[in-house]
Amino acid sequence: MFRLLILFLFFICSLHALSDNQILKRADGFMRNGGKSSQFRAYNDYKNLYLHAIISEDEHLRVRSLEGIVKSGKKLHIDISHYSKELLKITHKTSKKISKKKKKSKHKNTIKIKSAHKLKFAGWRNSQLVLKFDKKLTSRQINYFTLYDSKHKQYKYIFDIDASILLKSQTLRKKGIKRIRLAQYKPNVLRLAIENSTKLKISFKKDSTQLIINMKVMHKKNVSKKVKTKSNIPVRVDRNKIIVIDAGHGGKDPGAIGYRGYREKMIVIQIAHRLRKILNSRGYKIYMTRNGDRFIKLRNRTAYANKKDADIFISIHANSVSRKKASKACGIECYFLSPSRSKRAAKVAAKENSADMSDMKKYEQNNFLGLLNRHKIIASNKLAIDLQRGMLGSLNRSYKNVKDGGVREGPFWVLVGAQMPAVLVEVGFVSNPKEARRLVNAKYQKKLAIGLADGIERYFANN
Repeated sequence: MFRLLILFLFFICSLHALSDNQILKRADGFMRNGGKSSQFRAYNDYKNLYLHAIISEDEHLRVRSLEGIVKSGKKLHIDISHYSKELLKITHKTSKKISKKKKKSKHKNTIKIKSAHKLKFAGWRNSQLVLKFDKKLTSRQINYFTLYDSKHKQYKYIFDIDASILLKSQTLRKKGIKRIRLAQYKPNVLRLAIENSTKLKISFKKDSTQLIINMKVMHKKNVSKKVKTKSNIPVRVDRNKIIVIDAGHGGKDPGAIGYRGYREKMIVIQIAHRLRKILNSRGYKIYMTRNGDRFIKLRNRTAYANKKDADIFISIHANSVSRKKASKACGIECYFLSPSRSKRAAKVAAKENSADMSDMKKYEQNNFLGLLNRHKIIASNKLAIDLQRGMLGSLNRSYKNVKDGGVREGPFWVLVGAQMPAVLVEVGFVSNPKEARRLVNAKYQKKLAIGLADGIERYFANN
């Protein structure tokens, strides 16, 4: 407790080392930089200023920091709904100057919606696939990644482009390539998926309003040995890693009790064992905080991961809501540590934290949660994104209507103190009849575990 108090005092003092205006200028500078790492630094600066504004009762600073949190949070795809609501409430009560800022902010949002890129043409030019849009493209609008479906032995090369509106899906054809499909993946995201049974050499470039893609089939001699003997992930992976898997709850703490009395602690230990088996087969060194049905204090779980010098820590949980909302609430979510003030994150965290919490006041908890893991927040967010993408990719191939609950930040006590990237995974709602039946099914659990393993592979390959 004394160490935590020292950390808290150091945090408060560090805020005063620079003036509020200097920190604001620094945060604004990070925002203009455009890189993801800079965006996270800006986000953390704005949140620190927000805390300082509450302590000092500085309404102007509170508004400026909230505006920064909302702007940077949107770019990082972090749940900032609570901050947005708070900002709107303040702008209704404050002076005409702040009201003008609100109008400008609304005007900017309107412009963004109107300026969404639209696809005008998709086709072949001199063996190159060309996607032409109505406006100039930027690098940040294009997200390219690769996947491998081990069951069907298919390589997938995915382009997610911030664009709309494609009214109909299109299937393009090219000799030697199994399938090329273009579809509206999300309202603002256009997805190009290239599938083949052998590896492809993919390269692409932007040319003003065009995305030009080259694809070439690689000879089997180049990939046959690796495909047969390795994990079949088409990315470079360093498997000399240590992973600690934490199955939530256990023993006297059953966790959530949902549909037909299904218990969270039993579901998550089954998924954890399947994940351990898959990761072991791929060459990773795996430790589990619990192998059987026993209770472990939350703070001892990350302490165990630190002792094993783990590279990543993954805590597996299942969500639940009241019976009235049980049929509607569903979906997979990934959380990374943050003193989030989102009502949704706070509710989920309260359930997972309830079995083993210290007697610290809520205000102190939030500050210590932020301090203890801030240096790993960027890496943890990246890991959460890859795990979420991996699970959805694996499940959507075999199951319909798997809901993407998104990547969120939350004050989860089980992640506090981790000296490595740490993520809490909510694999679904045991209170939802349809999702609960899936969660106790061995085939579904295996698909979930494969998705988590693929996400871990992708994280290590890209970081």
